[in-house]
Amino acid sequence: MSSSENNNNKLRSLRMTTWEGCSVLLDINDGDRLVFARLYPAAKLKIGNKNCSLQPLIGCPFGTVFQLDTSSDNGPFLSPFQPQGNVNNTEVIKDGQFQAESKDGQLNGESKDNRSLIDNNTSQSLTGEDIEDMRRQGAKGNEIIEALIANSATFDKKTSFSQEKYRLKKQKKYAPKVLIRRPVARSICEAYFKKYPLKIGFLRVDTLSLLLSMANVSSNSDILVVDMVGGLLTGAVAERLGGTGFVCNSYPGQAPSMDIVRIFNLSDEICKRIVRSSISDLLSQKESPQQNPKHDVGSVESQSNDQMCASVSMEEISHSSENGTSDLGAENNTFPALRACKAIKAGEKASQEIIDSWKENGFSSLIIAAPDSDTWTLVKDLLPLLSNSAPFAIYHQYLQPLATCMHNLQLEKMAIGLQITEPWLREYQVLPSRTHPFMQMSAFGGYILSGTKICSNC
Repeated sequence: MSSSENNNNKLRSLRMTTWEGCSVLLDINDGDRLVFARLYPAAKLKIGNKNCSLQPLIGCPFGTVFQLDTSSDNGPFLSPFQPQGNVNNTEVIKDGQFQAESKDGQLNGESKDNRSLIDNNTSQSLTGEDIEDMRRQGAKGNEIIEALIANSATFDKKTSFSQEKYRLKKQKKYAPKVLIRRPVARSICEAYFKKYPLKIGFLRVDTLSLLLSMANVSSNSDILVVDMVGGLLTGAVAERLGGTGFVCNSYPGQAPSMDIVRIFNLSDEICKRIVRSSISDLLSQKESPQQNPKHDVGSVESQSNDQMCASVSMEEISHSSENGTSDLGAENNTFPALRACKAIKAGEKASQEIIDSWKENGFSSLIIAAPDSDTWTLVKDLLPLLSNSAPFAIYHQYLQPLATCMHNLQLEKMAIGLQITEPWLREYQVLPSRTHPFMQMSAFGGYILSGTKICSNC
């Protein structure tokens, strides 16, 4: 590989714009639908009953907003969203009453309310046939929305808040927006937690950040990870290390799935730092060179790129895999997987030399997220592999397994500074005159057991 290709791989994760073959998280209509996609000229995205190409998204900065445009004779397509020049009136509160601020800066007292409005489906004079005629004539989504507002008999009688909600409802139907989000640890965790929290063990984004902080994940660290949440924890640790140190994904029995790691736009240098090793290999004595590595029950992860692609179950997402997209809003029973022609080679089997080095020097920290395994059994086996004074953090959805593990650690005198933390998160809606906590929030984020390993021979 040439030096220019090496530089491109190092800078790939730092790019501010998309490129062909990169992974993106498409946020449709402010989180109503979340889609993981890999950008190729032939990839398509289905919005409603319309298919549009993802080629316009290639080369655009992350954070760009696109809007579905159906005015062309060539079919629907995504075009960059251009905010309209007119700005809605804003509301302020004065003397306990709402007042609307007009464009000229003057305050107009508003005494309107929705008590006299009756929802009898007769206020809209524009019919469905009229809307279809406008579409055939090339009318854009915003023009249809303005026509609906102009033909509504009750729009002017509504409060400004109700008018804004009416516009947003029609915009989602006739002019849906698509936001390009970078697939990083936060956005991926939020997307999975919103649609399929069971697949990541109900690991919330603030809990994930606390795990990384309590385990002191920093550059040039060798992190031992037990990741049974689809690869989210492994990818988050590798992303923070940034190509320094190592992430060793350990497991009892068969190697777990690491599908989510492939969604991260990790460079080749970072992928090389993600290795795997079974717990039995880490606990065994130094092996002879003649030992056959094929006996590892997790050798399925060291297949070729095409075999790794084929190992991901694509049966339930066949309707979207042909377009290179994976819809988190679709009902399926497996991990929503990203279809990639060239899978990222992350999770190769750790070499015997580096395993011997870890046995001699110890790991820098330990992170466990294994909801379906016995916590104390894992900790009892893996904690001796850490160096002295190394921190560890263990996540579980329920309190009792961590309480039992904490009690046993105290009895065995294996760690100090033990504490169980319950993360707490409250999201706020921040809007003029109506800032308040969200009406629907996550009330539970699991528990984290943290501590510091000590030398048991003293």
